[in-house]
Amino acid sequence: MPLYNDATRRLMNDQRLYLTDGGFETSMLFHEGLDLPSFAACVILDSDAGRDAMTRYFERYLGLAAAAGTGFVLDTNSWRSGVHWAPALNRSPADMLRLTGDAVDFAKELRADWSGRVSPILINGVVGPSGDGYAPDIELEPALAQSLHAPQIDVFAREGVDMVSALTMTHPGEAIGIARASVTAGLPVVISFTVETDGDLPNGQSLADTIAEVDAATDAAPIYYMVNCAHPEHFQEILSGGWTARIGGVRTNASRLSHAELDVAESLDEGDPEELGALHVGLARRLPGLRVVGGCCGTDHRHVHRIAETCLAPA
Repeated sequence: MPLYNDATRRLMNDQRLYLTDGGFETSMLFHEGLDLPSFAACVILDSDAGRDAMTRYFERYLGLAAAAGTGFVLDTNSWRSGVHWAPALNRSPADMLRLTGDAVDFAKELRADWSGRVSPILINGVVGPSGDGYAPDIELEPALAQSLHAPQIDVFAREGVDMVSALTMTHPGEAIGIARASVTAGLPVVISFTVETDGDLPNGQSLADTIAEVDAATDAAPIYYMVNCAHPEHFQEILSGGWTARIGGVRTNASRLSHAELDVAESLDEGDPEELGALHVGLARRLPGLRVVGGCCGTDHRHVHRIAETCLAPA
């Protein structure tokens, strides 16, 4: 069964949808002009310029939540701060864990600054895939994935995050391992899968079958599932059946491009914020358990503003 704490229990029982941010890495790279080696934004925590950019970025979204009168899921800058990324970033495993802790501390400071204006703000420890989020080199077995991700998740537990979210998962084995590591650490967990233009995962498995597999292997440990890093038109048509009640969040891409096309794109495809917001009407109708909305690659506060206006409008 899902593991809850007071913060996630409130999230699940609240009558309001919560907001989260947009395309963090793409914003840091294209809008802020920061260097992200191996697309790992965690390294910007080590510079004043990086921290200033992060503050500007997240305060835009917190402002949207304040204006809407809703809660906020505040991500840590840790999508690629797991120890397995140390060689690619020329860092030590210990330094990667230090960056994870720094990411939580940054989020805590931001929450303290905004606690009087947005409530609640949940600190969400972000875990990313061990390999390419678009085209995984290998599909991890659950036991290996659990051991690979446990050090980072243990830092989240020690630092007292409210929940863990695994974003841009490409296959069930890694998701199962992360879910098990989170439960072992005593943390509520969310699993978010990415899909291709046909609505299937990069490994060709359907989203419905993947969610069923993870639930069966973990005693339904995730408090909910998400879809991220895909345009609404890539997956909205597959959203039918009782399994969709397990999807509690969506973080969509601005672009209709496939993952393969995005991988080689030299400029940012920002899509159309108005259109993206309007497409969330259909998503909300198809997802009875929707709890959290935000954006992913190519989106910024303009897109999430329109998504918020669509999804938070009175019925």
